[in-house]
Amino acid sequence: MTGSDPKSAHIVSSYDEDLAALQARVAEMGGLAEAMLADAIEALRKRDVERCREVVARDKRLDELEAEIEARAIRIIALRAPVAFDLRLVVACMRMSSTLERVGDLAKNVAKRGIDLAAAGPLPMMGSIARMGEAARRQLSEALDAFVSRDSELALSVWRRDVEIDELYESLFREVVTYMMEDPRTITLGSHCMFIAKNLERVGDHATHVAELAYYVVEGEPLDGERPRGPASDAPTG
Repeated sequence: MTGSDPKSAHIVSSYDEDLAALQARVAEMGGLAEAMLADAIEALRKRDVERCREVVARDKRLDELEAEIEARAIRIIALRAPVAFDLRLVVACMRMSSTLERVGDLAKNVAKRGIDLAAAGPLPMMGSIARMGEAARRQLSEALDAFVSRDSELALSVWRRDVEIDELYESLFREVVTYMMEDPRTITLGSHCMFIAKNLERVGDHATHVAELAYYVVEGEPLDGERPRGPASDAPTG
């Protein structure tokens, strides 16, 4: 019986380390994106301008992580030629980094609107915005948990619940329109709130995409069919 080849063992170990490092960066990016979203909503609710600015500043780290994840993924594909589960994992990490970067952009947009709204008094729809923001954050958190724990059932549950965010968006949209119709002087404030609501609705969409990637990694096939969606507007998110 021949002994194991130390060189071969080292190559396998190095490969595992590369995969682990890639996933660690994705986990870091997911945690940062979720924290930015939570902080943006809290800063908005408390009209905390300094905290809003901190959220905006942290977006740069997300951009750096996205670039690093993409470089690591390309290197693994080029040098290691992964197959089957490993290949799905590497591709999913690369796609997820792009999705999480967009979530960070949306959180940054919410924070910027929060700066504009800080001078206004308490807004009647702020409770609805906070509830929608927490729902979107929870969806993102569960999708990330599904990816980390390789839980395809949890991923499927998140995927099916995307309609809940769309319904919250529609309810908030009607609330803001009513607010502006009752007092035309509030149109500017209402417009800010509409943009915030649309950003949060888009976070829900991105959380659903993370869930789709988590399911694909585990099951080896994409989720079938059109995911449940509400009649959310195609309004811009800036």
